[in-house]
Amino acid sequence: MEIDVKSSLDLSRASLIPTDWDLSPEALSLAIGSLSCELVKRLGELKIKLSCAESCTGGLLASYVTSVPGASAVFELGAVTYSERMKSELLGIPGQLIEDCNVVSDNVAMAMAIGVRLLAGADMGIGITGIAGPDGGSAERPVGTVFVSINYNNQSFTENLRLYELGSLTREQCRFLTVAYAVKAALIILKG
Repeated sequence: MEIDVKSSLDLSRASLIPTDWDLSPEALSLAIGSLSCELVKRLGELKIKLSCAESCTGGLLASYVTSVPGASAVFELGAVTYSERMKSELLGIPGQLIEDCNVVSDNVAMAMAIGVRLLAGADMGIGITGIAGPDGGSAERPVGTVFVSINYNNQSFTENLRLYELGSLTREQCRFLTVAYAVKAALIILKG
């Protein structure tokens, strides 16, 4: 499995998650709902099929996308691959990659995006892995370390969201911000 992490678009967290956003779960939920409608519409216009593999978001991205009427025409597969075993067995990620890079890494997120895209036969794959908290963080990978990767059109993009830089966030806020970022990044890639 080739992992090519490059980007000619500005997909940085700073450009996609404004610091003045209302970070309440209610406001984030409304924003994600609106963005998801836009994403489903754009995927439909381009006749592109989407798939996603989620770990720390636990299916939240798939839930928002599939809540939009018409999503069945563009959404192929949502996999919650929470354990390392499922990342390997379902998505085909080599155990050695997980061992060498850590399960919360850009390489594993990209392998998830590629793996779910291939598994579903989709055009675009999104992979999400991270530490939403409140436990599980370390000095090297604090709570809020989240990688979002997108594989589309023979290109791969990945970003460490470093949500811990936004201050003290709840688990719910980390998950919502990750999904908002993923949807916005996919939209930019499709427009790009």
